[in-house]
Formats: sequence, C-alpha cells, structure tokens
Amino acid sequence: MYQRSRSRDAIRRPVNIHDRVLRAMNVPGQNHRDPWFAAFFKDVLADSKYVFQTQAGTPFIFSGTGTGGWEAALTNTLSPGDKIVTFRYGQFSHLWIDMMQRMGLDVTVIDRPWGEGADEAILQDILAKDKDKKIKAVAVVHNETTTGVTSDIKGVRAAMDAASHPALLLVDGVSSIGALEFKFDDWRVDVAVTGSQKALSLPTGLALVCASDKALDHMKTAKLPRCYYDFADQLKTNPAGSTPYTPSLSMLYGLKESIAMLKAEGMDNVVARHHRLAEGTRKAVEGWGLELLCAHPRWRSDSLTVIKTPQGIDSNKIVKHAYSRYNLSIGIGLSQVNGKVFRIGHLGNMDELMMCSAISGAEMAMIDSGMKIKPGSGIGPAIQYWQETAKVIPTREVV
Repeated sequence: MYQRSRSRDAIRRPVNIHDRVLRAMNVPGQNHRDPWFAAFFKDVLADSKYVFQTQAGTPFIFSGTGTGGWEAALTNTLSPGDKIVTFRYGQFSHLWIDMMQRMGLDVTVIDRPWGEGADEAILQDILAKDKDKKIKAVAVVHNETTTGVTSDIKGVRAAMDAASHPALLLVDGVSSIGALEFKFDDWRVDVAVTGSQKALSLPTGLALVCASDKALDHMKTAKLPRCYYDFADQLKTNPAGSTPYTPSLSMLYGLKESIAMLKAEGMDNVVARHHRLAEGTRKAVEGWGLELLCAHPRWRSDSLTVIKTPQGIDSNKIVKHAYSRYNLSIGIGLSQVNGKVFRIGHLGNMDELMMCSAISGAEMAMIDSGMKIKPGSGIGPAIQYWQETAKVIPTREVV
C-alpha cells in the first residue's frame, strides 16, 4: 500500500518528535541495574524539576501515561470518602472525575459550560463555607484539550488562600506543563501531572509527577489502595539512582534530550513561542469568519485552538479530508462537541512553517467539506502576523 512521508501532526498528541530526540532514543538494549544507570537517572530526575519550574518539589517518573499520573496524584494523598472539589468543563476533566468517583472519593463537581474554565469565585465560596475543613483537595485540569481552555492555576491558588483553606491543590498539567506558564513553587501546587506525549514532544509512555512536601506528608496517612504508582516505593529507590520497577530506557534518553532542548530555549521563550503560534492560528480562524469554542480571551489556550463549525457542517468530515487528502492529522471534537468542532494543535516541537502547513491543510479540508471558505483567507492573516512578529533565530543573525 502506498504510504506518504511522515504525516504532519497538528493535534494535541502525539505531537511532532524532534530528530534530536529520535536520535537520542535510538539506543541498544541496556541493563538498568548496571553501574552507569544511577548517575544517569539522577540527572534525569533533576532535569525534570525544570519542566515543573520547581526547586522544592519531588519529581517522580513512571512508565505510563497521564492517566496513571492522575491515579498517582489521588491515591498517594487521599483516603476513601475524602471530600474533593473539582471542575468539569470538558472530556478530560470528566474522565478524572470518573476516576475519583470510582475510587470512592466524595466528589463535589462544579459544572461549567464547555468553552469556559475554572471559576475562582465559585471555588472560593465553596471553600469559605467549609468551616470544618472537611474538603481535602481541589483538583483542576489546567489545559482542557477538548475545548481549548486554559484555567488560571495562580487564580485558583489565590481563591484557596482567600478562603484560608488548607486543601491540597492537585493539577492536571498534561497538555500545559512544558508549553504554558506553570510555576509549581510560586503557585504552591501540591501535585502536578504531565505526560511525555504533549509539550515534551516524546512518544506516549511516561507519566511525570511532582509532589510538594505537604503532599508527601499526606501520603503517610492516605488510605486509597496503591501499588505501582506508590510514591513510597520511588522514594526508597530514587535517591540512590534506582527504580522499583523496570524503566523504559529509550524514553528516559528521549526525555533527557527533550529537557535539554527546553533548557537551551529557555522556559520563558518556550511559553512565548507557544503564545505566538496560537495567536497566528487565531488570526486564521478570524480570517475564515469562524468562532472559537472558547469565547472569552482569558481562557484561550496556547496549546491548541478549538474551532466551531457552522450548523450543518460535520467537523469529522474536515478531519477525514485533512488526513486522507493532505496527510494532515488534526483533532476531532470529543463527547458532547463531536461533529461540532475540530482542533488544531500548536504544542511542543512546532514552528511557524509547520503551522502554515497545518492551517493550509485545514483550509483546504474545510473547502472539501462544503464550507464557504475563500482560499487564503485564513493562512494569509496567519502568515502576516508571523512575518511581522518574527525575530532572527539566535546564532543566525544576518550580516
């Protein structure tokens, strides 16, 4: 069967993997019990703190996915029947709630319209009314990829402080950490979770978790069943540069290289790059005459853009045309927005020219699907924005 060259991925996951990372992962089989591994793994753990922007937090690296990270965050800090408050505004916040409920937690769900984020005022009111401090944790999905919404974790922490509430702050940063501003220490996050296949631009296969000292104190009395994702097993082995279970060595090599690239670019520059790519994509949406699912600017995600299609246009057809005709992978709408939106990712290893490819492909796919889109109406404004805001790449100054 004919197979085109590597597909152009403009989805949230898996993202485009840099050639440097692919080369770093191309290693022969090795024994992680040999003497070389300890120093290597200690370096990777230390490097991972940069991703979370923490000095005080304790990082853990599990072979698994972000869903496993969710489980680690809950089981290491809470007990059956504990009260937890969380928001639901998309498929992934919904799935984390489902996990909480199936674990036997007492979950207070704050439902928000899909296209909005965490409402700090509602949270503050709930916490202020909890006079007996029975609520043990607040859980927030930082970036909801179903809807293209980024909630304000700094604002959530401020609401908790305003209510003088001691609850733990648990954050799903799977599609934000390493791309958007995230300050584990400054925002006093207690457990944060991310995955290798998003901003870190690796294959799926690693769950990265960071825990505060407060979270580790809660671990001592947490009674939810845990085994594979038990922090205690990691704490017994990680300080010596070992792991309780067999690690994925190729993924660790890739992680080390990915973080080295983030460090070289600088996290502030990484955040600025994602914002710039997102702004150009939003210029394209405006040029097409379409609307974002996330209407309010304060919640618009710089990880991806979720675009509403006109009534009568099935967005799944756009996604299928993009893939089958132009070798472009963009995201379908999930759950209650299936068929109503499509998603363009600008997360991880992406630049302007890669985004030009994605926007051009999406534009052609929309025309193929029967939408009245003028060729060039979206890609034109995006190109203009990126050209006008472009800076010389360091070390490539023109004489």
